[in-house]
Amino acid sequence: MIRTTAMAVLLAAALNANATEQAAAPKADPAKGKEIAETICIACHGVDGNSPDPANPNIAGLGADYIYKQLSNFKAPEDGPALRDSPIMGGMVAGLSSEDMKNLAAHYSRQKQTPAAAGDETLIAEGRKLWRQGDFARGIPACAGCHGPAGAGLPAQYPRLAGQFKEYTEDQLKKFRLGERANDPEKMMRMIADKMSDRQIKAIAEYAAGLR
Repeated sequence: MIRTTAMAVLLAAALNANATEQAAAPKADPAKGKEIAETICIACHGVDGNSPDPANPNIAGLGADYIYKQLSNFKAPEDGPALRDSPIMGGMVAGLSSEDMKNLAAHYSRQKQTPAAAGDETLIAEGRKLWRQGDFARGIPACAGCHGPAGAGLPAQYPRLAGQFKEYTEDQLKKFRLGERANDPEKMMRMIADKMSDRQIKAIAEYAAGLR
């Protein structure tokens, strides 16, 4: 009961933090964002946000506020390191203004995802159970609690994971577990991933790839 209550408090805090960020996000021009996508983002994410390589995430249809937050987190401030460390993405956003990033986010949020696929039935079954029920013994909450039963997420708070490349989802969960990715509000994903085994991470990634 204490563990469940603590997680509920963390979820509420994360929602409040993201709501503040959402309120600060200004209007954007998706047409200008498309121009940037055609010159800077196309090689890794495609103009429509569907990546040709599973090492790079599909970002088509993700919430504009979420995309903007991630782009902002990749950009290093003048007085310190970026909140989300990535030499490649750091270089990509270095020359973008806040307005450019909002325009990009608006463009990609309007695109339609070409979803990835799941194939390992055993992992799918294990992932489905974790997604819907979590693992009480290990203190892992159900993924559906934040990302939704069908993986649609909450656009401003939690990303859609349905149809995402399993390779990318697995990689990000492992980065959260190692603390290599640290831009999650209230350390929520780091705390969850820290309790997950490699097998559980792989199962969740497989199951999410097949969600629609």
